[in-house]
Amino acid sequence: MNEPHYHINLFWSVEDDCWIADVPDLKPCSAHGDTRAQALENINSAIAGWLETARDRGFPIPEARYRPAIYAAG
Repeated sequence: MNEPHYHINLFWSVEDDCWIADVPDLKPCSAHGDTRAQALENINSAIAGWLETARDRGFPIPEARYRPAIYAAG
């Protein structure tokens, strides 16, 4: 099965002292890690688990719709 490509937000959290990754289209789907690579690895596992659980329970799989807003100072 060909999965949608979901946008991943990746950011450093000073409060949590780690990298946070979340997927806006899959509420709630987030993960963390001590490095960016670890957070991305963990969020990919979280996405797979989210989708598997949704399928097992007969929940709809959301389309990949989120697009980040990009602002530039001009």
